[in-house]
Amino acid sequence: MMKQVVLFSFSLFFLLFSSTIAISPAPAAAPKSPAKTPPTPKATAPSPKPLVPTLPQSPDSSDSTPDDITKILRKAKIFSVLIRLLKTTEIMNNINSQLITAKNGGITILAPDDSAFSHLKAGFLNSLNENQKIELCQFHILPQYVSSSNFDSLSNPVQTVAGKDPVRLPLNVNALGNSIVNISTGVVNASIIGVVYSDRNLAVYHVDKVLLPLDFFLTAKAPALAPSLSAKAPKAAKENSSAEDEDETNQDKDNKSGAVSLVKTTFMSLGVALVAIGMMWS
Repeated sequence: MMKQVVLFSFSLFFLLFSSTIAISPAPAAAPKSPAKTPPTPKATAPSPKPLVPTLPQSPDSSDSTPDDITKILRKAKIFSVLIRLLKTTEIMNNINSQLITAKNGGITILAPDDSAFSHLKAGFLNSLNENQKIELCQFHILPQYVSSSNFDSLSNPVQTVAGKDPVRLPLNVNALGNSIVNISTGVVNASIIGVVYSDRNLAVYHVDKVLLPLDFFLTAKAPALAPSLSAKAPKAAKENSSAEDEDETNQDKDNKSGAVSLVKTTFMSLGVALVAIGMMWS
């Protein structure tokens, strides 16, 4: 009997212990760290739209030599007259040397095609002397790199290698948008119609007309001198001289008339004397 009581008590205790373990709450799980949100990528500003379109015949910068203008222009196949003019004036060598030695600032070339030169007056290029041909080439070169989207930032008159004289060498650029860039020289109104070549140091643009400097068509006129006393002095002297000559002429006339009168008087006196002598002898 005693064993049954002990066994029953042990069974009851085991049952209570098992129930306690079953209903006790499980330990709370550690809070999970919030997931990191990926950073929002910054919005990149859209690149400015080029004002000048790239020409289909433009040489690729990957297979062109940026320090040889001849190869770039020759590959476009429409600038033979410009190439010849740049060579005969030796401007080509100066450009190539500058591209090699000076990598800052760059160069921009405004290149008229063969058709533009054909529209010049017959014999115009041959009528220019050597200095004028050099100036004509320099007038088509800007001593800075201008990207195809940066023409609207230029200030007029634009500096060229020929100089920056608003009276004799004006070059004004007007970017109208919609891929239109106009150039005025005071003689010619031209347009940039495409990109021939462009990298970070050199830009070559196709223009539809030869940019003629106003300097070629100015006629030098000497300013009129203001009247001065020294200019009037010879006239006064001439007037005085004329007056003196007139006085001398009148005096001569008076002297001559006086002499004639004296002769007449003498002859009359002599005649009277002869008459008187004749009467005496008679």
